[in-house]
Amino acid sequence: MSSRQPWRLTGVLALTLALMAGCGSTDPGEKTDAAAAAATRVFAADNGDITIPADPKRVVATGYAVPVLIEADAALVGISTWKRGLALMTEEDLATYNGLAKVAGETAAETNYEAVAAAKPDLIVIGVPQPVLADIDMDRLKSIAPVVAIGPTTPSAWRDLSRRQSDAVGRLSTFEATKAGYEKKAAELAAKYKDALDGVDFGHVGSYGEISKGTFQREFAGAWGTNIAQDIGVTYYGEVKQKGGGGRDVSEYPSIEELPESLGDADAITYSLDPDGSVSDAVQYVLDSKLWKNLPAVKAGKVFPLRYTEAATYSSALKTLDAVDQAFAPLLDR
Repeated sequence: MSSRQPWRLTGVLALTLALMAGCGSTDPGEKTDAAAAAATRVFAADNGDITIPADPKRVVATGYAVPVLIEADAALVGISTWKRGLALMTEEDLATYNGLAKVAGETAAETNYEAVAAAKPDLIVIGVPQPVLADIDMDRLKSIAPVVAIGPTTPSAWRDLSRRQSDAVGRLSTFEATKAGYEKKAAELAAKYKDALDGVDFGHVGSYGEISKGTFQREFAGAWGTNIAQDIGVTYYGEVKQKGGGGRDVSEYPSIEELPESLGDADAITYSLDPDGSVSDAVQYVLDSKLWKNLPAVKAGKVFPLRYTEAATYSSALKTLDAVDQAFAPLLDR
């Protein structure tokens, strides 16, 4: 008895210590996950300096943030609809878009706060222009999760906008890789068309003229229809007569009678096509005008239609570069 009892006591003590250790410890991986979830940082957004998760795990995105964060492979749990960009998405990104819960519509006023709350986000990224923030109940959103507003200014600012949105969700490395691919292709096309574009002044007709008002849209450098073509060396001359903020800093809406005054000095003209390659009614209105047919650039046959002019991410802008390359190919035969 006496010789065996110490073993029994030792065994009981060991079992007790093991049970105590099991109750008081956690898996190292769980500790790492918990620490990551608790880590925060301060992010400079349009709505101020906001404390956000360092590595967000459940993100809701709206507006211009939707295509950016889908491409960045962010941890999305809800998005607004983004119909204007569907034609620019890859099949994989479109599948992701279709599979995500829609917590808002096409406008900020169509935000479904109950749906946002049901998604249980740890970060909300609002990608709308600052003036539109007035249509959103920001206090209600902030009661759900930290909110960062990162919205567009002028059309060409999508480059910085997409970088900041990617940064907010911890996906800068993915963003930088896509950006590098775009810049490489743009540089190749710039070299390809350097001689053909040298000294050529372009004008551009956009898609948002109003036929009922007898106006057309003239877009200048930095507009939706021009900014990506500029990356390969296209020069758009002139500027708006009066800046109105946002897109109106780089586009204006003259009457159709002002076509000769607006585009008469252009050596060449580009115009926007719809994503499917068709001509919108607003652009067709210009092309059907006798004043259009008498423009020097039109008479010289230097008119180039461009698809995918509303790209707002580096991935989608690769499609625009392809379209620009296809449109300008005839220049190399002259």
